[in-house]
Order: sequence, then C-alpha cells, then structure tokens
Amino acid sequence: MLAENSKAPDFTLKNAAEQDVRLSDFAGKQNVVLYFYPKDLTPGCTVEALAFSALGKDFEQAQTKVLGISMDSCEKHQKFIEKKELTVELLSDPEGKVCELYGVFKEKSMYGKTFMGIERSTFVIDKEGVIRKVYRKVNPAGHAEKVLEFVKKGL
Repeated sequence: MLAENSKAPDFTLKNAAEQDVRLSDFAGKQNVVLYFYPKDLTPGCTVEALAFSALGKDFEQAQTKVLGISMDSCEKHQKFIEKKELTVELLSDPEGKVCELYGVFKEKSMYGKTFMGIERSTFVIDKEGVIRKVYRKVNPAGHAEKVLEFVKKGL
C-alpha cells in the first residue's frame, strides 16, 4: 500500500483521445491529483468528475493537473466526457495494472455479494513525484473541494 511521502509509481496510460499520458511528464512542472473511480456514467463517479471539472481553473492556478483513472475504455471515457461536458482528463486502465500499482483494486461488497473493483481513492503528488496526501474510501460529495483546499495550502 502506497503511503504519504513515498515516491509515486510512474505509469503510462491512454486518455479518452487515445493519446499516451505519462505521470513522469509532469515532473518538475505540475503537481498531479490522481483520482481513481469505479465506473463512468454512474451517480457517484459523475458527481466527482463534474466537481473536478468545475474546479479545473482553480487547480490550474495551483499548478496542478487532475487525472481521473478507471478501468473503462477510452471510448467509454469519451462518451462520459461528451455526455457530461467534462473538462477533467480521464485515463483508461483496462487491465487494472495502475490500479494494482496504487493499491486501489480491492475486494468490495454490495448487496451481499463480494467482487473485485476500484476503491474510490485520490493521491496528491507534488512536482518531485512524491505522494503528499492519500484519500481512501472517498465520498464523492465535496471531495474535489477538499483536495483543492489541500493543494492550495501548498505542497
């Protein structure tokens, strides 16, 4: 399990436009908020994506890039972005490799059934690639605002 003040594992994933996005590309330039979420176009995930999108300019002013990651396809991300008019960048991790790397692919339960899925989690990474804050079992309501507040305080 990744902890605060540890080095963030580098990765390369495709965004909705099927372009490669590499975490290390932001090193020395921008902080990064990596938020992992279960599924496009579901209620909680929509709330979270809309909030991060609405605060996009504020994160930009704080020199911070917001990246959402789920196991949905690039095509599904594109539909999510278009349908909800999102401005946040979404990355596709179809095999769950980055989810595993960050320890967010876990056993979950719903209606008495257990299954493997993404635990809603957020990692705030500074310009040096160090994880400065970890949020686990995130409640989407008000979460983007809390993350922005943390980022504005300075990493």
